[in-house]
Amino acid sequence: MRKSKNFVCTLLTGGVILGLLAGCARSTSGTVSTDGSTSMEKVIGVLGETFENENAGITFTYNPTGSGSGIQAVQEGRCDIGLSSRLLKQEETDSGLTATVLAYDGIAVIVHPDNPVTDLDVDTIAKIYTGEIANWEDVGGSDAEIVLIGREAGSGTRDGFESITGTGEKCRYRQELTSTGDVITTVAQNPDAIGYASLASVGDSVKALAVGGVTPSEETVKDGSYAIQRPFVLVTKTDAKLSPAAQKFFDFATAPESAGLIAQAGVVAAN
Repeated sequence: MRKSKNFVCTLLTGGVILGLLAGCARSTSGTVSTDGSTSMEKVIGVLGETFENENAGITFTYNPTGSGSGIQAVQEGRCDIGLSSRLLKQEETDSGLTATVLAYDGIAVIVHPDNPVTDLDVDTIAKIYTGEIANWEDVGGSDAEIVLIGREAGSGTRDGFESITGTGEKCRYRQELTSTGDVITTVAQNPDAIGYASLASVGDSVKALAVGGVTPSEETVKDGSYAIQRPFVLVTKTDAKLSPAAQKFFDFATAPESAGLIAQAGVVAAN
């Protein structure tokens, strides 16, 4: 009788071990590499950290190189998912890439906190960036030359800003900087500067202007009343399957349940 009990216990123990091993075999492991938009740093940081915490066997990486570089990286197979703060161009779609909108973000027009100007409409912003208006005094500010700060060619933020304001290839930038953080820092250090940056990244070091009487916020981006906004996009190869780890992150990021995490980053979830 004791032998029979021992045999049963052995079978049960073995079954438990096999079950655990089978569970381990089913769990996903590997790496997820993302590359691209510096404006998406905050939202991707929140999603990536939460995803890693929930998936111990997966390592998540983010390389902030700019939208154009991220699109090129996924095209060349150097990352799993590209990150872009603009929609894909037709030629990029034709080359075999797919864009999935993750969220919507306002592009804040920013000035130094001491600048008395608080509100500009889109037309006035366009005239400032094309040089038609060159002194702050002409828009209610101090008598000082306006210093134009923007992003480098290929930046999704620049593309969005210039498309909405109709200033493509007409902007007379004093400086073209390679990251959102650099634009914010530069404007924060110059009382005569104006720049544009992801609303999600704007803090107290600069002042975000109202545009046409509408203050940029999560609510005004969501209801569409804030005029200068753009999509945050996940870029993948159209005819290539993601790795199991990358697919798991993609599904996690685009699930309705992640909307709260995306909101924590100051942007509006598309799903």
